Amino acid sequence: MSKLVKDKVMPLKKAVGAYVHDGCHMAIGGFTINRNPMAAVYTIIRAGIKDLHLYVHSNGQGVDELIGAGSVSKVEIAYGGSGKFAATCIRFRKAIEKGTLQVEDYSNYQMTLRFLAGAMGVPFLPTRSSLGSDIVDKWGFSENLRRSDPKLPNRKLTVLDNPFEDWGNTEKVVLVPAITPDVTLLHVQQADRAGNCRMDGLSFADVEQAKASRHLVVTCEELMEGDALHENAHHNQIPFIHVDAVVHVPFGAYPTACYQHYDYDPVYLKAYAVAARDDEKYKDYLDTYVYGVADHQALIERIGTERMESIKADPRTGYAANLDRR
Repeated sequence: MSKLVKDKVMPLKKAVGAYVHDGCHMAIGGFTINRNPMAAVYTIIRAGIKDLHLYVHSNGQGVDELIGAGSVSKVEIAYGGSGKFAATCIRFRKAIEKGTLQVEDYSNYQMTLRFLAGAMGVPFLPTRSSLGSDIVDKWGFSENLRRSDPKLPNRKLTVLDNPFEDWGNTEKVVLVPAITPDVTLLHVQQADRAGNCRMDGLSFADVEQAKASRHLVVTCEELMEGDALHENAHHNQIPFIHVDAVVHVPFGAYPTACYQHYDYDPVYLKAYAVAARDDEKYKDYLDTYVYGVADHQALIERIGTERMESIKADPRTGYAANLDRR
């Protein structure tokens, strides 16, 4: 690494402590049960951070555990679910039903556009997505809340006449506001000390989130030394200029999947879904698997070698071979 480039590697507790605080606007990457930044999520919960305003595209385990632990007061989201284990995230749904969580929903495409607008430095982007749906009419945040928080736009969205009239084959367009989080948390397969990041497989909306955010904390499976990521640099989706902290955390997405490294853990996710449906069982779950371990490595040790071997990725497919997903 060049002496002119800062070494951004630091412990996870230090990275979270530096960039995540009560009431901050935070985004997390990944998709449903794929590449959620779970080590960072658990660190936030253990730190007792509260009142987060969370932005997610279509997330599962990460968003549900943050909400279940009481870390989140508001969320802007397209979808929250963990596949067959929870078609709708369980603690997410319970919090909405109890009135302890404020939610504003957008379509998947709209959330991607909102992050893209933030990355582009423009206040909004247009789309036809959600025309004719309740997404346009039903807003989750009140006008008073919008006025009280300068980080929120004054409207959820705006529907306008197409200013180009017949051009574009639409009479109306929906303008969706940009998202510029205080901090975004991502888990990637490879990163170097400067912060160059490489993701294998689908990148979801992670690149847009990274570039939209004021600060970016990256956890990685592999910490690449020297100029390793300078070779085939076109495969690096996130350049170092966007990254504030790099944390080497093997299995940092567990119990969600990290393509080419490990699959999701169906045993863990199934047991989690059972616990999440009952308040007392969920408290026990948190006490055992979150508060009851010192860090992510201790969680992996508690799960055990046999289970971790069962989800190890097959080098040909990138997923676990012969994994019982029931």
